[in-house]
Amino acid sequence: MAFDQAKTLMALRKAQKELAKEVVEVSAGDGAVKVQVTGELKVKSFKLDADKIDFDDIEELERWLQIATRDALAKAQESAAAKMKPLMGGLGNLGL
Repeated sequence: MAFDQAKTLMALRKAQKELAKEVVEVSAGDGAVKVQVTGELKVKSFKLDADKIDFDDIEELERWLQIATRDALAKAQESAAAKMKPLMGGLGNLGL
């Protein structure tokens, strides 16, 4: 039993390292705003396409940033949950 738990912990650590390297990119405003988020749910970058942005309408830009960030975080969270879910069942007896 202890061997199975150790094996599960090793697999969990490996999945966490993979998530740290994973990057999700989402855009909003027909590509005017792009947001990259890591599998650890950390914002990696924002990219703006000045040709697609009306800088006289800052509220629209703010809305696109909010939408892209929200969607990128949700997508990264879904990916993390999918990777971690199969491993979590094996940790039940560890008291974590």
